[in-house]
Amino acid sequence: MCDESILDLDELNEECGVFGIYGHPDASQFTYYGLHALQHRGQESAGIVSTNRDKFHVHRGTGLVTEVFDNERIRKLKGNIAIGHVRYSTAGGTGIANAQPLVFNFAKGELAIATNGNLVNANRLRKELEETGSIFQTTTDTEVIAHLIARSQAPTLEEAVKEALGRVVGAYALLILTNDQLIAAEDPLGLRPFSMGVLGEAHVFSSETCAFDIIGADFWREVEPGEMIIIDQDGLRTSRFAPRAEGKICSFEYVYFARPDSNIGGINVHAARKRMGRVLAEESPVEADVVTGVPDSSTSAAIGFAEATGIPYELGLIKNRYVGRTFIQPSQELREQGVKMKLSAVRGVVEGKRVVMVDDSIVRGTTSRRIVNLLREAGATEVHVRISSPPVKNPCFYGIDTPTRDQLVASSMTVAEICEEIGADSLSFISTEGMVEAISGAAGGTKRGYCLACFTGHYPTAIEDEMAIGGKR
Repeated sequence: MCDESILDLDELNEECGVFGIYGHPDASQFTYYGLHALQHRGQESAGIVSTNRDKFHVHRGTGLVTEVFDNERIRKLKGNIAIGHVRYSTAGGTGIANAQPLVFNFAKGELAIATNGNLVNANRLRKELEETGSIFQTTTDTEVIAHLIARSQAPTLEEAVKEALGRVVGAYALLILTNDQLIAAEDPLGLRPFSMGVLGEAHVFSSETCAFDIIGADFWREVEPGEMIIIDQDGLRTSRFAPRAEGKICSFEYVYFARPDSNIGGINVHAARKRMGRVLAEESPVEADVVTGVPDSSTSAAIGFAEATGIPYELGLIKNRYVGRTFIQPSQELREQGVKMKLSAVRGVVEGKRVVMVDDSIVRGTTSRRIVNLLREAGATEVHVRISSPPVKNPCFYGIDTPTRDQLVASSMTVAEICEEIGADSLSFISTEGMVEAISGAAGGTKRGYCLACFTGHYPTAIEDEMAIGGKR
């Protein structure tokens, strides 16, 4: 099953999103709403596991949240504790077998697990486990964690989880459900966003704070790097499975992945993106008549660019939201038509104008070239491309679906060569320093560390197996 749209072939995709709630009679209903708010983080599959403290109730399926669940299915997910997951696969394949949350029976009882992220030592751990008798039912990294928990000789589940997390390396926001416990954990570097909120007497966890807003929950705080939170009938307690360290949140959450209404690290994503646009304008000004953003993730940066330059911001590009997700055509001519079906240039806005097209990133370069052509066909006299992230030169191994290094156009071409490749009149990227300044300086933000590996090639963890030579999983 392939759920990439014609434009998504040249875009980065987040692996998944997680949501969990403890102590609410409508836990499954709220988990459904939470997953709907996180739909942008994964569209291949969705799942919810709930418990009424007696047994698990499970439903998973491929497709969007609204396709997987209906009122009847949600009513069957009884209980006041639930976890949910939306998935876009980078590690492992597509299909129902790899849909999460995964459910297991082991010596300490039933266990459901859902993660957002990617482990860089999963292949080695899987091989070790298989050699000692473990039988895997899926190809996901998440199952590696489950097997490590099941194989642990620790006296309690809490200690078994700590032991397992002490062996894995990578990025993850993790939720574990038993019949009477909810456990949340964040990787030691805090690479993936993970927040905790409250809804009355209930506790809520989510990959993004936008899910709290949709259910009326209040943000409490972020799950700290290396922290494990346990909630059961005795209340909430916290523990550490790794020493406290400076976080390294993925910078692309601010550039592209997170919803604009989410807050990460005390920083509103929309505010950060606007500031990126302002910094980009300061670093790479250009004479033009109109500024437009590539919808939707680039809109905030385009507004910031326009405000900083005084050039009017206009809706020069319109996204058609009703194109099927599986619209992929084999021929180049039909691919070009597919772009036009999903994205249209507004002739009345761009005709006869010098246009600044602001986008969040350039991956392979093919989509940028097609959008530049759309603007020219609509009568733009000049098209100047401004990118609100630095050149993406390196693959990500922490839960973002990037092409191999040799498919990343910035890894083998100069900015001038990319400009010629996409047919723009000029091209500029924000500097890495400028992007970090824009994120950290956004309203309400605090200084913290960021993972910049896809831009700089400096990975915050060791990279194992075939990934070290430039591939991706």
